[in-house]
Amino acid sequence: MNVNDVSFERKRPDVYGDAHPKALLRTIQEDGDFLVKLANQHIVSGDQFDQDTMKQLFRLAAKIESNPKRFSSPLQNKILISAFYEPSTRTRLSFESAWHRLGGDIMSITDRSTTGIAKGECLADVAEMFNNYGDCVVLRDSNESSLFEMMDALRIPIINAGNGVDEHPTQALADMYAIFKWRPTLVNAEDQDKVKIGVIGVPDKMRTVRSFLKCLSIFAHAVDELVIIHDEKCSDELFGEGQREELESRGITIRTETELDSVLPELDVVYINAISWEGDTFNTYGSAFHLTAGSPLKEDAIILHPLARGEELSTDLDHTSHNWYFSQARGAVFLRMALLTCMVERAERVIDVV
Repeated sequence: MNVNDVSFERKRPDVYGDAHPKALLRTIQEDGDFLVKLANQHIVSGDQFDQDTMKQLFRLAAKIESNPKRFSSPLQNKILISAFYEPSTRTRLSFESAWHRLGGDIMSITDRSTTGIAKGECLADVAEMFNNYGDCVVLRDSNESSLFEMMDALRIPIINAGNGVDEHPTQALADMYAIFKWRPTLVNAEDQDKVKIGVIGVPDKMRTVRSFLKCLSIFAHAVDELVIIHDEKCSDELFGEGQREELESRGITIRTETELDSVLPELDVVYINAISWEGDTFNTYGSAFHLTAGSPLKEDAIILHPLARGEELSTDLDHTSHNWYFSQARGAVFLRMALLTCMVERAERVIDVV
């Protein structure tokens, strides 16, 4: 191939929402007290966040995203232990990118068989060793209980990066950050600003959806209606015990549908997922549902997806204004930069940066 015959122009235009962090930054008034309180906290569930803390995290993430070069050293001399015992691309690299961008160092484990766990070492003992080696742990494990077994012995903070079908709280924070960058007025929404959100997935089986709905319900004032779109065969296992009732008690109006195209024209935000990690393998749900450039989406609707995607999300949407899933992935780095900085007692180094 002759290099002169090859075009090096960008193949994917920036039609998705990377241009809006400053608008969100202007919407939220800074209050660093809520960020300082995150020091040394374990991040386990979407339930542990309140609206003020989430707003301040989004503001700090927007500040970092608006001028990342100003935040290159807050985590100097800090070490992250990145322990991923389940396959991951975006989440692991996002956390590691975030830590590196902040000036920290990383020890990474991607295979349980290379650790003492493979020889029968208990997780509590592993946690005791982690206390000596690092300043923060990020853990992904297909076993829901592993996180809690380690927490009992840890004296450094740990982040749940996905534990079985339970939760994935920082993914949910990144999801919410993407929505608020798209429409900053939702932070303090009034009736005329509310949006209708559709979730294609099974809340009881998908940790990303479970955590997203928890965080979404904290901003119930911004949600006109939540529509859960699902296969008919999943009707009886859509919600776990008390899950729907908890969301409704927080002010979320919920409707369920089984026909995707009939409800798409109503939706402002479409959140789609298909994969649920269950034990040491995964299952797929909603295989009958597909989003393409030909789907009857509202003109200004956006699509979110935690990725990795399959056939449920067509690549022909990548070049459209509906594509906010790449911005969602990009923004996750800055959201995690904000969170990690606060967790290891370095919030004071970033709060007053302009």
